Amino acid sequence: MRRTAVRAAAGGEQAAPSPAAVPDAAPAPTPASAPVPTAPAYRLQTEFPFELPRGYVDEAGTVHRDGVMRLATARDELVPLRDIRVQENPAYLSVVLLGRVITRLGGLPMVHDGIVENMFASDLAFLQDFYRQINAEGHTRASVECPHCAEPFEVELGGSRLGES
Repeated sequence: MRRTAVRAAAGGEQAAPSPAAVPDAAPAPTPASAPVPTAPAYRLQTEFPFELPRGYVDEAGTVHRDGVMRLATARDELVPLRDIRVQENPAYLSVVLLGRVITRLGGLPMVHDGIVENMFASDLAFLQDFYRQINAEGHTRASVECPHCAEPFEVELGGSRLGES
């Protein structure tokens, strides 16, 4: 609870406290017919669907292209750093990290780093870029305006390596 000190008025008299300064002051009543303003509900999107350019081919030859990736947590980015494969080869970080945040891929019962490891390079590159997009507040593009013609367009701001937020 915030308390506000009552300031002395000119001449040494105390000024009457403002309603905001009185902790137990009731808000001014609103007419029954006036609508009560409500804040718009904010819902954070934590899962994002994607479609791989080529698709993961499982042992039976089935191609899995559609999937879902969730937002990464700090733990998702820290845990792979303890993995011996990542310590021996830092490039393996993206494989382990993607194995943690991909929650669904086609009809596979589970997604893990072994599946990501066997994806085509174009699909891995796609997923790395998608990871950056959804974990950089939803996008890595910025709307800008041409200084010469004032035409609006977007530029790509991405560029850091996966797992280096």
